[in-house]
Amino acid sequence: MTATLTLPLLCGLIGVALLFDFLNGLHDAANSIATIVSTRVLRPQYAVLWAAFFNFIAFLFFGLHVAQTLGVGIIDPGIVDPRVIFAAMMGAIVWNLVTWGGGIPSSSSHALIGGLVGAGFAKSELAAMQWSGLIKTLLAIVLSPLLGFVLALFLVAVVSWLSVRSTPFAVDRAFRTLQFGSASLYSLGHGGNDAQKTMGIIAVLLYSQGYLGDTFSIPFWVVMACQTAMGLGTLMGGWRIVRTMGSRITRLTPMQGFCAETGGAATLFMATALGVPVSTTHTITGAIVGVGAARRISAVRWNVASSIMVAWVITIPASALVAWLSYWLAWSLH
Repeated sequence: MTATLTLPLLCGLIGVALLFDFLNGLHDAANSIATIVSTRVLRPQYAVLWAAFFNFIAFLFFGLHVAQTLGVGIIDPGIVDPRVIFAAMMGAIVWNLVTWGGGIPSSSSHALIGGLVGAGFAKSELAAMQWSGLIKTLLAIVLSPLLGFVLALFLVAVVSWLSVRSTPFAVDRAFRTLQFGSASLYSLGHGGNDAQKTMGIIAVLLYSQGYLGDTFSIPFWVVMACQTAMGLGTLMGGWRIVRTMGSRITRLTPMQGFCAETGGAATLFMATALGVPVSTTHTITGAIVGVGAARRISAVRWNVASSIMVAWVITIPASALVAWLSYWLAWSLH
């Protein structure tokens, strides 16, 4: 492969990818801090600092399997060119801004995947798809919230049984402390899975232009840039989505917050180890619904949960459509 992009244009596309990563952190800050804020264990300004720190250091704990999947496992890296990358990022960014503005906890991950699919389809139609990686990712759309739901439900049952002889005050005090640990784990899982998606995008752009030689890899500077952008985005917070995630779905106690975060973190750790780019939004929402349903089915505001599910369903096709239109717009202006 030989480089065909000028350095300023290459830097511009990398900047667009890092902008998406920043917006991902901004949009998904709620995933990491909603439970610990809604249970009043931490004030919002301290919670975002806590989450941003663990988002940033996540690269120390995980391999780069998710970045590999995003880089070469969704669309054929052989068809990637600057227009494909630009269109994919536009599809993801536009949808993120729309849902962030509406306070809708949709998935930045699936917006990015939809963007890749739409841009790849515009370039080479179905031949662009890497079906094994794409099917694995689409299955995760269904399985990650279900697993978060089941694990959180199970944890509530176990913790309730272990705490049966304790007073409500003692349980509340203990889990206010334990929630610091569970929130840290969830933020690690969020940083480990989500930041890697942008790493994969930047790396496949560099690979397509010949900057990585014949072997696809993730340069360390790309890892650091993406983790930094994610952490800075988290620092900015996403307060409208925090309200939806933390209180509108169901009211949470510190014990329930701990169970939701721990169940969600376990799901993200498993997915990241397997190289599956799952939705952190789907995962924590499933876990929050799980702890609410453990109390009683009516404790969950199902109208709010169903509106979130509608946003999940339309995220990939909506971002794919924006990416497809962006590709042809870029083509016409070329």
